[in-house]
Amino acid sequence: MNVTSLVLAAALAAGLAAGPVAAQDAWPTKPITYVAAFGAGSNTDTLGRIVGQKLSESLGVPVVIENKPGATGMIASSYVARAKPDGYTLLGGSIATHSINQSLFPNIDYDSAKGFEPITVLGTNPNVLVVPANSPYKTLADIIADAKANPGKLSYASTGTGTTQHLSGELLQQLAGIKLTHVPYGRSPAITDVMSGEVPMMFEGPSVMQYIQSGKVRPIAVTSKERVASLPDVPTVAETVPGYEMVAWQAVFAPAGTPQPIIDRIYADMAKALKSPDVADKYRKINVEPSGMSPAEFKEYQKAEIAKWADLIKKNNIKVD
Repeated sequence: MNVTSLVLAAALAAGLAAGPVAAQDAWPTKPITYVAAFGAGSNTDTLGRIVGQKLSESLGVPVVIENKPGATGMIASSYVARAKPDGYTLLGGSIATHSINQSLFPNIDYDSAKGFEPITVLGTNPNVLVVPANSPYKTLADIIADAKANPGKLSYASTGTGTTQHLSGELLQQLAGIKLTHVPYGRSPAITDVMSGEVPMMFEGPSVMQYIQSGKVRPIAVTSKERVASLPDVPTVAETVPGYEMVAWQAVFAPAGTPQPIIDRIYADMAKALKSPDVADKYRKINVEPSGMSPAEFKEYQKAEIAKWADLIKKNNIKVD
């Protein structure tokens, strides 16, 4: 082989070796699809749009929100789990899609942990235990005392079996040693029956704030470990029942196998977005607390969440009809 051939061969070899790196370094070169596991107006959708706009600005390409609601977020999750791991398809998931569902649905067709690369938690929010405005219950201790005196007589509403509202009640029963009756409403407006007094209480997310502010329901406790800024005078459940914590979370995932440099870039830009004043202001208006934990931290957090809710679901034999 002559000198010219050797030079060309070396150049070709170098070019082939650098090809994947160069292609990866060039990412992104086209729009990114952000698949929201729930419908328009949900926390998953809202947070995705807030942070997606910032991500689009930092990456210089459009971030297109695509809602794929259905089956408690499993339709979207299954879709993204099978997407090409090239950084152009992301998933807006939640505690439901990537923790609770794994144990709640025996035929789930994706692995919540192994099928995805966790990027970050966008935000968290507690549920609020509320009672009708004219309820005789003033504190969580009042509710627990009545439940112990009358096992199973006291009921609580939720938006459906296996929801964070439902599991908030199940966790309370387990840790407080009481028996409550769960009333799942599905798509019916459970809060309406709580306001009227037909159901004595329920755990509800950020949407309940409008009813608290209008005086139609009274907040008894929040399910987070610490009190929340929007309800500073409302105690946590843990102040009465030590060890109690339930927070809903919204998060971003990529398909398993997505290159780490891409994961790191998305995380860095999202973490920066979550610290910006305008994002913080938008979060505050919907009563969501920014998170921004790193991919490594999120991976460990997700493992713990999967185990926590699997244990609760198994011990209480929770099944979806």
